[in-house]
Parts: sequence; C-alpha cells; structure tokens
Amino acid sequence: MIYLDNSATTRPHQDVLETYTKVSYDYFGNPSSLHTLGMEAEGLLTKARSAIADQLHVSAKEILFTSGGTEGNNLAIKGTAYHKKSRGRHLITTEVEHASSYETYKELEADGFEVTYLSVDSNGRVSLEDVKKAIRKETILVSIIHVNNETGTIQPIEEIGQLLSHFPQVRFHVDDVQGITKVPLNIKKAKIDLLTASAHKFHGVRGTGMLYVRNGVRLKPQIHGGVQEMEVRSGTEHVAGAVAMARALRMEMEKAQKEKSHLVKLHSKLIHSLPTIDGVTINSPLEKSAPHIINFSVESIKPEVLIQSLSAKKIYVSTKSACSSKLAEPSRVLLAMGKDSKAAGSAIRVSLSYETTEQEIDVFLRELKKIIPTLVGVRK
Repeated sequence: MIYLDNSATTRPHQDVLETYTKVSYDYFGNPSSLHTLGMEAEGLLTKARSAIADQLHVSAKEILFTSGGTEGNNLAIKGTAYHKKSRGRHLITTEVEHASSYETYKELEADGFEVTYLSVDSNGRVSLEDVKKAIRKETILVSIIHVNNETGTIQPIEEIGQLLSHFPQVRFHVDDVQGITKVPLNIKKAKIDLLTASAHKFHGVRGTGMLYVRNGVRLKPQIHGGVQEMEVRSGTEHVAGAVAMARALRMEMEKAQKEKSHLVKLHSKLIHSLPTIDGVTINSPLEKSAPHIINFSVESIKPEVLIQSLSAKKIYVSTKSACSSKLAEPSRVLLAMGKDSKAAGSAIRVSLSYETTEQEIDVFLRELKKIIPTLVGVRK
C-alpha cells in the first residue's frame, strides 16, 4: 500500500494507540468526578494540556480540548461572532477556507452578520493590503487558513497578525489544521488570538482536537450542559484522546526538526516530475507552499476514475478535502485562484507525511505514467 492522502487523515502511530488504549482502560474515571478515579483522570488531562502548551510555547490555560478541526473552527468563529456582536457584525475571511470555516460564515450571514470574503491571487494567496482595506470600525473577526488543505498555499499569517495588532477590537483566528507539525508558526509572534488543530492530521486519534484561546479572549459557548473546558465547551472530556494527542504532537514536532528536508525533497521531486507526464498541470504554487501537499489536474480524465485506477494498484490519493470530496462540483479553491472549470473539476491532491518514502513516490509516478495514457485511450 502507498498512502498519499495524509491531509485527509493520518494513520495513528503505534505508540500513540498504545497510550490511548492504556489511558482508556486504566484511567476510565470521569475527570469531573470527585473521587480518586476522577481525580486521576483529571490529572492526566492537566498533564496533556501542559505538554501540548509546551510544544506550542503558550500557556496551559490557553489550550481548550475539542473533538477536532470542524468543532474548533465553528467554536472560534461563532463563539467570537456571538460574544462580540454588540460591538459589530462584520467578519472577514477568504474565498479559499476549508468548508468547516466557509460554511460557518454562510450560516452567520443567514443570522444577520456581514462577511467579506477576500479574493486570492493565482497562487491562492491573500493580499495583506486587501486585509487592511477590508477592516471597518465594526469588524470583530478576521479568520484565515494557514496552509490551504487542497493546494498547500501558505498564507502570510505573521504579517496579517502584526497588521491586526493595530486593531485591538478585531480578533484573529487561524485554521492551522493542515499546517501544524509541517509548517512552523509562532503563535505569540503572529499575534494570533485563536488557533485550531486536529489530532488525526498528525498521527493522533480521530475525534480529538484543540483550540488555542489567547488569555483574555472570550467566546460564547456553542455546546451547553456542563462547566468543562473553562466553561466554554461542555461535555465529558476525552481524556485518552487528549493524552494520545499530546504524545502524537510531541513525536511529530520532533520529526519536524529532523525530517523537514525529507518532505521538501519528496515535494520537489513531485513538483518537477508531474509536469513531465502528458496531460498533467500543477495547481499548487511553486513557492511559499507547504512541503506535504501537491495539487495537479489531468483535464482529460475524471478525477474519480483516476483515483479508482490508482486504488486498484493500492495507491491512495484524493480530490479535494475529504470533507468535500464526494461533491461533484469543481473545486471552489481552484476557481478562486482563477483556474477554469475543467482544471478545477479534474484536480487530484497528493499529501505526504514524514513516513512517506522516496521509493513510494517513484512507484506512484511510474504507475501514473502508465495509467493516464491508458485512460485517455479508453475515452477515445
């Protein structure tokens, strides 16, 4: 098997699964319970919070556990909008956000909020000047994805954060689900107020995530019924998931220090080799792009046909994000970059992890060179 769909999800590390199993079995107490079992579970949760905070160089009190990226983005955006609506109802985002943010903004528009969707250039990148021009006195939130989940485009988060530091009434949320452990981002230096991450994108367990909430930032809870997670996110805490996430994050951060060049090498090989195959065009930018995501189009072939042909060889890639891949429409992100409907409707996403080998990339490229002419011949 050659797994090249790591932006959809990663396989949990064996050590992470062992941690998850042990905590689930040995520390099954409810961390809100007052007895010893509950206190032991709460103690592990506290340690996991501190361990994650250490990796991100923030305070443990600024880490809030969630069920994953979708909940984190919803809580950050809706929680800010509804908490600050008396000060203004104008929100700013981009046309290339993940659906968990984009659809949240659509929902807020239906509830009377006004949203500015910033356009992007041909590389999928937003302009700092456009962000500045869009800010009004009634603006309360700017929310921008760090690494685009379809193309790998890196947004100028630090520059935007520095700009927004001059507008203290505006909160700054960053969706870092695809960037964390792959593309460095200093939360404090970038002046970020809220940051979303999801464990299953870095070999943690599905159903666990976190939201960084800067000290002093307030959110209106979106789930009610308890006082867990600083009274912002009700519900019995997923202790085993949180502990496993802390371990996965530490392991991947260590790999990021040692193996970043490995990812860059594989990315470079794909970027330079794919265009040599007839019919293939690269959609990902060549510069300021994450080293683990490559998007390309084969306009003469339906993407689902190509994906199934590769699957028959036990090679797994995807089209758009996993959350949108079953939708037949062309990629909203690629259309926003100025791609035509043919290119946007025939895109393939290859996403790597630190476990991906050069030999796997060689096999993928070799099989792709065989499959594309065969499929084009069938169509003729």
